[in-house]
Amino acid sequence: MRTAFVAAGFLAGVHAQQADDVKEKYAEWAEKFGSSNGGDAAELDAFAENLKSIAILQDADPSATYSHMTPFANLSPEQFSMYKGFASPPADKAEVEVLASSDLPADFDWRETGAVNPIKDQKQCGSCWAFSVVANVEGAGFVDTGKLVSLSEQQLVDCSKSTGDLGCQGGLPENTFQAMITENRGLELESDYPYTARDGTCKESSSSEVAFITAWKKFSRDEDEIAAGLQEYGPLSIGINANTMQLYSGGVADPSALLCSPYALDHGVAIVGFGTDSSTPYWTIRNSWGLTWGELGYYRIVRGKGACGLNTDVTTATGVSINSASVEVV
Repeated sequence: MRTAFVAAGFLAGVHAQQADDVKEKYAEWAEKFGSSNGGDAAELDAFAENLKSIAILQDADPSATYSHMTPFANLSPEQFSMYKGFASPPADKAEVEVLASSDLPADFDWRETGAVNPIKDQKQCGSCWAFSVVANVEGAGFVDTGKLVSLSEQQLVDCSKSTGDLGCQGGLPENTFQAMITENRGLELESDYPYTARDGTCKESSSSEVAFITAWKKFSRDEDEIAAGLQEYGPLSIGINANTMQLYSGGVADPSALLCSPYALDHGVAIVGFGTDSSTPYWTIRNSWGLTWGELGYYRIVRGKGACGLNTDVTTATGVSINSASVEVV
């Protein structure tokens, strides 16, 4: 009987230590990020579950760092889903772009040549697809015209409902590209149509549209060809499974398919570069979760493995024109 009491006391002590550890880490997190929920029981439960996930992720993927000191460490999977929004792409029907890829450099980064705007923040709206499109059109526009402008994601959120895109409920870049062509829709400047992080009534004005495209391309799943396409066309729009991104803090992520299925794309981002870190080839990905996430808003993930399905839906706008000579270049 005494042994049972001792065991029960030991377990109670372990649980108390674990609870104290959760509260201590949560206090550290809340001091940096704040909390709209005020540390209620549901939030603490979600935070505790994420601490368990961090341990699993870190053990399985030691080349990256996963941490509770990330902006989404207090969110349940259901809450975190509001920060994604990439619709499932159709079965491959589009003709894919095939590119020569035998002479790739060791590293390449469009940020170094002025084709990438500062990191933006989609906030709690499933508009990642719009940010992916805009990052691509901004970058491809720089390649085609030498001008980098900051374009409006909110215009797409509000005005692309007829294409099958659903604003804060999600969308698909290839739908958006095709609609821009068939409807002769241009994108307005972000300064003219600012982001609100919520669905709104379409207020676009054809007289304010400055960026137009004439076509779009889809790439094969060969990551060397994708790298060649990145060099030729500029930052590329991609879909990715963001399952392991919630708690990512830095390093080169190399998650297994068990933790990050390549068949469950749910987040739209943009590839802006590639390189090698300690012999591991990686992609540099521009995200839309603000500067406090990841590596100042960027994500590095292993290249050449089809990790998290990043190579399965890669597209770009082409023939980008910047329509006004009076546009203020970023």
